[in-house]
Amino acid sequence: MIYTWETAEEINSKLAARVRAIRRRKKISQENLAEMSGVSHGSIKRFESSGQISLLSLTKIAIALGIADEIRELFTDVGYSSIAEVVNESR
Repeated sequence: MIYTWETAEEINSKLAARVRAIRRRKKISQENLAEMSGVSHGSIKRFESSGQISLLSLTKIAIALGIADEIRELFTDVGYSSIAEVVNESR
């Protein structure tokens, strides 16, 4: 069993804060990001304030911000947590 000290909501909020910081660093308004990404302004506002967004919208935002590699690389280098996982993968 894997234990985490953060809730899903806390993890999403931290992710939203990082995306917001990248957007601001690039001097892109929420409205401009909405135009660039095809994600509604309301969805971007909700994401940045609550961390709630669909995976498709998050990917569109990442592409618009030039950080799509971060999404592409998600879960690519996940280590095994047990011998059973190694055995099960080879089946």
